[in-house]
Amino acid sequence: MSLTVDPDRIPQALVERWQQAERIVALCGAGLSAESGIPTFREAQTGMWENHDPMTLASPDGFERHPELVWRWYQWRRSLIARAQPNAGHQALTELARRRAGTRLITQNVDGLQQRAGTDRVIELHGNINRDVCSRTGKPIDGDWLSEHCDSEPPPSPHHPAGRARPDVVWFGESLDQSSLRQAIDASQDCELMLVIGTSGLVHPAASLPQLARENGARLLEINPEITGLSDMVDWRWPQSSATVLPRLIRAL
Repeated sequence: MSLTVDPDRIPQALVERWQQAERIVALCGAGLSAESGIPTFREAQTGMWENHDPMTLASPDGFERHPELVWRWYQWRRSLIARAQPNAGHQALTELARRRAGTRLITQNVDGLQQRAGTDRVIELHGNINRDVCSRTGKPIDGDWLSEHCDSEPPPSPHHPAGRARPDVVWFGESLDQSSLRQAIDASQDCELMLVIGTSGLVHPAASLPQLARENGARLLEINPEITGLSDMVDWRWPQSSATVLPRLIRAL
């Protein structure tokens, strides 16, 4: 059963594990970017987008049937992300990775804000909205090519005559990149402490990583204002935002 952390009286066992752990994994979800003003997938379905089926906006079949609509949806989301800035939670995780060489950051977010905060190595389970790939071959498409063909929505692919540029994110019905998933599994099995940050614990396979870490001896700290599907299995639950908690934990190092 998890222990809810009182911010004024942090459990000594948590302090000791935090200070002693050399191999720390941070599993990050949408809550980490919320304080940067990044809406979740569902929250972004407002205004002109609210009547569109998510399966149309984020699936291979939807892209094949409505490529222009899907491209415009992602271009709009990219514009929101471009105006956002990394918050104190992102910055604290970058500092953690700098201080502890064994730290691994696993993210379900596609916004790239953790990298913009200065973190070099991030395991991206669901891809990155700021990159584009060929819809037929999956090969990366260079930004210069996209600029030269921006009169088309979406631009054609240089890698396949029937291909189009599409965001490098995992859509409904698609498998995760196996290399990224393997890295995430290995890191989870090897860590001493896992920080479960701003994730609902409902999306698999990411939701199974905390259980994997626990089975291999790690202690778990959940940082989330909301009760989640993982709350009952963690050792400690800190019910505040990551932008509040993570800088404080860094100071405790």
